[in-house]
Amino acid sequence: MKIFEKVNIGRTNKVSANRIALAPLTNSQSNEDGTISDNEYNWLVRRAEGGYGIIITCATHVSEDGKGWEGEMGVWDDKHIPGLTRLAEGIHKNGSLVIAQIFHGGSRAPEKITGKIPWSSSAYTIPGNPPKQVREGTIEDILQVIKDFSNAAKRVYKAGFDGIELHGAHGYLFHQFLSTDTNHRNDEWGGTYENRFRLLQTVIKNIRKELPKEFIVGVRVSPEDRGVFKGIDFDEGLKTAKLLADEGADYIHISAWEAMKRPEKYKEQDKTMIKYYREALPAHVSIMVAGEIWTPEDVEKCINEGADLVALGRCAIGNPDWPKLAVKEDYAPKRPPYTVTELEERAISPKFVEYLRRWENFVK
Repeated sequence: MKIFEKVNIGRTNKVSANRIALAPLTNSQSNEDGTISDNEYNWLVRRAEGGYGIIITCATHVSEDGKGWEGEMGVWDDKHIPGLTRLAEGIHKNGSLVIAQIFHGGSRAPEKITGKIPWSSSAYTIPGNPPKQVREGTIEDILQVIKDFSNAAKRVYKAGFDGIELHGAHGYLFHQFLSTDTNHRNDEWGGTYENRFRLLQTVIKNIRKELPKEFIVGVRVSPEDRGVFKGIDFDEGLKTAKLLADEGADYIHISAWEAMKRPEKYKEQDKTMIKYYREALPAHVSIMVAGEIWTPEDVEKCINEGADLVALGRCAIGNPDWPKLAVKEDYAPKRPPYTVTELEERAISPKFVEYLRRWENFVK
């Protein structure tokens, strides 16, 4: 099966033992200061023990004012390096690669968590009771966050990680700058597509300049609008992926919520998003996909469409040994709902269980 082939990541010499990655999953298990707790360590290392070729951490904020939720992993200070080092060693011990997903929440970094009014590409109001105000980022804010991303990547590299994934999806800061719905600036950081892309472009360019070429740099992207996260045109998304490849991205992680989905813009065409991206990107740039993938057959379909790597999210929570068990012809991964006992047996802490209760019919 193609699932179990070794895969070179982008232009690096890093090789994944198979095509299966643990998707970056919010789990709210980090300590209050952003350092990694034993629970978070156990959750991630257990999946490495289960044979996942790549372990991607949950989103970890690069600036103190970029924190999006309680229990979030941090990478904004050198005090985070010892925990990151321990995690990298634990994952490498089991033969997996480890990648840190780094981000800034932008407008999705609540004042009640950071103590500061959130900033974004432009000023706007988030509806609610009460409504929340977001201020327009100053040039100083933008230049500082560019430095923060570089410094975060350096910390991750120093800790022994194999790479980073820039989170450019799901309505966070990069997405807010790319989106025509939220970016209404008229300076070099907004307006035209080139200006809206500039923040993400500058960050990846600097990281590529400052760290060795063997350090993996991936980018997670939202290929089109979904829910309240709007302003991303599908063709612009393809253009973003191609430009990221030009700047040295090793892989593009398509976060479509349904891996085999057709783009809404071209849904009458019998062509998945994966194929559009594979045709747009050079062969040396790996494509990772996630969304509604459960069985080995699901994975094979994605690979046949052009994906190099497949990230398991919800499935990985209940099936920590998926890669090892999927070699069996009759393998059927366990699906939710899961009992609390089942989750605890799978290295899911009580804090993570409470977070998972937000998902309909996931926890019994």
